[in-house]
Amino acid sequence: MATSSSTLLLFGATGDLAKRMLLPSLYALHEDGLIAEDLRIFGTARSELSDEEYREMAREALEEYLPEDRKDEDKIATFLQHLQYQALDASTIEGFDDLAAKMGDISGGLSIFLSTAPFLFEPTIRGLQSAGLAGENVRIGLEKPLGNDLASSRVINDAVASAFDEGRIFRIDHYLGKETVQNLMALRFANAMFEPLWNANGIDHVQITISETVGLEGRHAFYDDTGALRDMVQNHILQLLALIAMEPPADFDATSVRDEKVKVLRSLRPVSAEEMVRGQYSSGAVKGEAVQAYTDDLGEQSEAETFVALKAHIDNWRWQGVPFYLRTGKRMAERRSEIVIQFKPVPHNIFAERGGKLLSNRLVIRLQPEEYVRLMVMAKEPGMDRDGVSLREVPLDLSLTQAFSKARRRIAYERLLLDLIDGDPTLFVRRDEVEAQWKWIDAIRRVWSETAMVPKSYGAGSWGPSASVALTERDGVSWHE
Repeated sequence: MATSSSTLLLFGATGDLAKRMLLPSLYALHEDGLIAEDLRIFGTARSELSDEEYREMAREALEEYLPEDRKDEDKIATFLQHLQYQALDASTIEGFDDLAAKMGDISGGLSIFLSTAPFLFEPTIRGLQSAGLAGENVRIGLEKPLGNDLASSRVINDAVASAFDEGRIFRIDHYLGKETVQNLMALRFANAMFEPLWNANGIDHVQITISETVGLEGRHAFYDDTGALRDMVQNHILQLLALIAMEPPADFDATSVRDEKVKVLRSLRPVSAEEMVRGQYSSGAVKGEAVQAYTDDLGEQSEAETFVALKAHIDNWRWQGVPFYLRTGKRMAERRSEIVIQFKPVPHNIFAERGGKLLSNRLVIRLQPEEYVRLMVMAKEPGMDRDGVSLREVPLDLSLTQAFSKARRRIAYERLLLDLIDGDPTLFVRRDEVEAQWKWIDAIRRVWSETAMVPKSYGAGSWGPSASVALTERDGVSWHE
């Protein structure tokens, strides 16, 4: 049984992720009494700051990013007392002894949140080892990007594994910390009505969409080197697919859940050129405002994709013949993350001779910006039926926001940071999962290279290139928009 760490170390503690997500998340955990009163939180980055200067920076971040209803000056003041800071250049080994000296006694356990550029993983791990900060009571959380292909991912994983065994490595995919994503397993495995239909006999196809209205947002160099496939599909979308498609685990524990997910990822069929679309946004309008093309945002010509659509197949008994349509893109018509389960039609329409037309049932699981589960079912419209039976599709809605209105809505990093401190790896990604994901993604990129597939243009504010519509419509399927 894992024990909670008494010390937390944040790398990149002055960066955007720390200001927007990590510090507000840790404050929320403090405010609700979910972290120990004596938990020590150390921040480290290149900037030369004193403890008080770092606390003032943290105060400003909380003032900017906390919701108004969560701001409590007394609790903010007590939270800031948890914080200490030590400057560190992670590219050299010399500063790690000073970091260890500043932290002092870590016999109560240390949890590390490592958010760094890929080239700094190896020197950082060596520095932690040399300073005695990688012992048996130390666990480490790794924020992406963890490489840009299978080979570079293995280099990083090997470097981390040289100091930490797999049970102490917590690879972060923040989508897994979202409450609605965690609800996928409850929806499937806590309700008798779904599991008998959750297979090729009952489901026609599955759609997963993660669309964004934003462009580069200051990530110019990173995004142009990475592209939509590696930025979104390799991690978030494939993790959602694995949760939707996995077999029931024996127990709700880290080993059982991750064993089933990796089986799905290893069963993914290689994608052919006809089953994929690359896109790059051109100029257009998003939410009524004119926006530039990707190359104008970037400031140079580029063949990086800002949109990907794929038709995926899982070659196992449960899902044989069921297509999974996956898409993600920037500068799209709407910000949306959702999963759509399209069920097969009923075998016989008893209302046909009376004019009743049927639509197949559809389950929509919206992850953001709203959070809901919506089952579309057929119902009879009120009336005397003298001219025939009129049937209409109506929603059965479960709004998670309303159903649990008294529960505090938490951002993903609150759950993930708490699980890192407590040592619960269930919502983190295991190495074999990461490598199965990269293997599938690398095969797609090889097809792009072998066929010289360049991104197709799509207007900003649209739902992507017209080729992505053709990808589904030649199967008689339309994207859920």
